Amino acid sequence: MKWFEIALVVLTLGSGLVLLLDKLFMARRRATKGGLLDSEEPALVDYSRAFFPVLAVVLILRSFIAEPYKIPSSSMMPNLLIGDFILVNKFAYGIRLPITNTKVIPTGEPSRGDVVVFQFPGHPDMPGDPQRGENFIKRVVGLPGDRIGFHGDTLSINGQPLAYEVKGEYVGKGRGAEMNGATLLSEALP
Repeated sequence: MKWFEIALVVLTLGSGLVLLLDKLFMARRRATKGGLLDSEEPALVDYSRAFFPVLAVVLILRSFIAEPYKIPSSSMMPNLLIGDFILVNKFAYGIRLPITNTKVIPTGEPSRGDVVVFQFPGHPDMPGDPQRGENFIKRVVGLPGDRIGFHGDTLSINGQPLAYEVKGEYVGKGRGAEMNGATLLSEALP
C-alpha cells in the first residue's frame, strides 16, 4: 500500500508547509489590515490547521511505531486466518524512513519463528506470481547463511531435518473451516 504512505507524507508535509508559510508571512499581513473580514484565515490555512496534527500523528504511528496488515492468504493457517488483521511492530528490526524504507537506526535482527511482513521481490519472467511489492506475511525459518531444504515432507536447516510432533487434527470454525481435517504439526526450530 505504497500509495497510502506517499499520500500521507505529501499531505502531512503540505499542510505543515501551509501553516509555516501562514505563520511567517500571511498572519502578520492579516493582523496589520485590521478589519474583521480581512483578518479571517483563508480556507486552506483553516483546513491545514485542522488536519496537520491528525496527519502528523498518523504518519508517526504508521511509519515508526505500528502498522496494521490484513492476512491475504491461507499460508499462515491455523494461527492467522485469511482476513485477519495483525499489528506490526515497526521498530522491531530497525527504524526506517517512510516511502524509501531506508533503515536509519538498526534495533535488532529477525529470529527463527518470528512472523514478518515483507514485500514480494517479484519475478517478471514467471507468470502467475504475485505482483512485485505485494505484502507477504510469513514465519522466519532460515537466517542469513542457512541452507534450507525440503526433502519429501521434511524441512531441513543446514542439512539437519527438523523433528515434527503431531498435535492432532485441525478443526476450523468460521473462516478457518477450509482447513478442516488437516494434520496439525509442531516443529522445533533450532
